[in-house]
Amino acid sequence: MAAALLARTEPEETPVITVIAEFKLPQPMTVDQARETFLSTAPRYRGMAGLIRKYYFLSEDGHKAGGIYLWQSRDDAERLYTAEWKAFVRGKYGTEPVLTYLACPVVVDNAVGEIVSG
Repeated sequence: MAAALLARTEPEETPVITVIAEFKLPQPMTVDQARETFLSTAPRYRGMAGLIRKYYFLSEDGHKAGGIYLWQSRDDAERLYTAEWKAFVRGKYGTEPVLTYLACPVVVDNAVGEIVSG
């Protein structure tokens, strides 16, 4: 009986993917400097296929910055993180980005009042 409960007849859905892209800054940034810089790049992500949401971040000490991206799939995410994108980040921030991929099987979205499970 237990084995029957574990068997699935339909393929498992792929959860949404979160990617944390972070980089150490050559010199610390203030929140105001970060806001100005982030606003200059934000339009390139608007309407991007597969991107649900992006959060820009700056560490409290101003030494690290990056983005937290919520994607519909890993394929969507990987279309962004190309050699050209990494070169753009290096040119903008003077350092190589480090990417961390995370499966997100459940997302609580209080802004729209939903719990999403993939």
